[in-house]
Amino acid sequence: MSLSSYKEIIFAMLRTGILGYGGGPSVIPLIQHEAVVKYKWIKEEEFGEILALANALPGPIATKMAAYLGYHKKGTIGAIIAVLAHILPTNIAIIALLGTLYSLKDSLIVAGMVAAVRPVVAVMLGLMAYEFFAKAWKGLGKLLGLGFGLLAFLLLSVVELHPAIVIILFLAYGTSHFAVANKMERRRQQKEHEHERGLPL
Repeated sequence: MSLSSYKEIIFAMLRTGILGYGGGPSVIPLIQHEAVVKYKWIKEEEFGEILALANALPGPIATKMAAYLGYHKKGTIGAIIAVLAHILPTNIAIIALLGTLYSLKDSLIVAGMVAAVRPVVAVMLGLMAYEFFAKAWKGLGKLLGLGFGLLAFLLLSVVELHPAIVIILFLAYGTSHFAVANKMERRRQQKEHEHERGLPL
């Protein structure tokens, strides 16, 4: 049993839990950095798939991501450790500092700190969105990438569908699309193989 893997999980989730100001969306780029860039537990494509599934499931997205990564590394125990490392420090800090925070809620200094952090969170989310869009552009092509982006925007902003419904719809399409594509590819390979067998030696 490798203790270093548990240490990596604990330190990674501690950082995401403590530095993830603003809730789930702001934590996602931090989790991405820890899991994909720093420790290389998973690839970027897999992170995108996990993020989509986590969005479709009920509950806070950050804890779902932490649980998956912990389970991915060390099974059930890893999932428990990851979730606890992610949520306990901030919970303990909030409970300990609740009175102080309440007394400072109208402070101009605190308001300034909050205002200063918001652009950083916005840029982090923007960078992650750009990376995902670039991969979609490469994987789907220009027309499909732009089309799906526009469709998602319309469904979320104009039709105002719940994000989970939009994600499920796109997952359903992706499943059927790649199933058909794989089936066609297998048929093509089979025809090529039969053609090669039919050629004279």
